[in-house]
Amino acid sequence: MTDRATVHTTIAPWLSVRDGARAVDFYKSAFGATEVFRMDAGDSVVARLSVEGAEFWLSDESPEHGNFSPQSLNGSTVRIILTVADPDAVFARALAAGASQVYPVTEEHDWRLGRVVDPFGHHWEIGRPLA
Repeated sequence: MTDRATVHTTIAPWLSVRDGARAVDFYKSAFGATEVFRMDAGDSVVARLSVEGAEFWLSDESPEHGNFSPQSLNGSTVRIILTVADPDAVFARALAAGASQVYPVTEEHDWRLGRVVDPFGHHWEIGRPLA
């Protein structure tokens, strides 16, 4: 049993994707993610990934459970902000891994920030505060 005093409150997105195994590989390549947990069940994957300690989950979409990928919805209801020390380098790495540019890295509103959409339809704003 986990001691309640050692549990820290966190919020982590859970991304629904098509082709979870390919998504895990993409996030490893694009963001340097590491696998914290992975369960393969046939052609379905559930994984918890970490990008320098910032965790998120992903799994193959399961419409029967109300989990739809952006590809099924023709868009997403969430954007993810990935705050990193060098947004230009991470942005370029994401593009090289197969993401598409939505807008380039620029400086606005006290942030250095750019936006990509990954091959699974999720939008990532990659940046850092300037101040």
